[in-house]
Amino acid sequence: MKRFRTLIAEDEPLAAEGLADWVRELPQLELAAVCADGDSALRTIRELQPELVLLDIQMPGRTGLEVLRALADDECQPAVIFTTAYDEHALTAFELHAVDYLLKPFAQERFNEAVGHALSRLAAGEGAPLLPALESAARPDDDEPLLRLLVRDGQRIVPLLVEEIEYLRSDTKYTAIASRGRNYLVRLPIASFEKRLDARRFLKVNRSCLINLDYVEAMTPDEGSQYVIRLRDGTSVTASREVSKQLRSQIL
Repeated sequence: MKRFRTLIAEDEPLAAEGLADWVRELPQLELAAVCADGDSALRTIRELQPELVLLDIQMPGRTGLEVLRALADDECQPAVIFTTAYDEHALTAFELHAVDYLLKPFAQERFNEAVGHALSRLAAGEGAPLLPALESAARPDDDEPLLRLLVRDGQRIVPLLVEEIEYLRSDTKYTAIASRGRNYLVRLPIASFEKRLDARRFLKVNRSCLINLDYVEAMTPDEGSQYVIRLRDGTSVTASREVSKQLRSQIL
């Protein structure tokens, strides 16, 4: 059985020790080195050329992101799994073709899952880069049309295709995104998404809700002639009077 050389870059001794123990428990992995800062990590990666790197983002010297950028033109292109306590770097991590993004504290089961993703690609000979760039993920200050979003699901970062979003509902600070039977809460107001979603597909039915018309099952007027929109998952949303009027004008 082929074993993949694995390097750990982690400046917290206890975290590094825990990762090393988990690596040693997996027969597919061979622990090549443990580095405590970004500069030594970059130097050791170039020297040992491991196939897999477990890379912390916040480290003394170079950050994990800077290490990966420095390797961009090198012959050594390891599969990289980021390990970090901060989720705000997820988009950059995936743009740099990271395999996965583990948010601390994470369980061994989640670690094994991420390693499994990396090994399946490495065993197939695909190597890095392992993920396409998510160049159109949501950014509040960007005017480009959205193609996909990056959302947090517990300790994971999940990419969602926009066409798979059923609806978005929000208060002043947070937006709940419904997709594939799940709801994801993001720390952005619904206004951050409204102008970047395709108006031919998404309709803002009231001040706090955008729906994907592809997931509408039926629209029924209530006693006040406002349309109650029923979605495929059973959710009902009442359209505002103005939107209800627009909808009536489009009935054939």
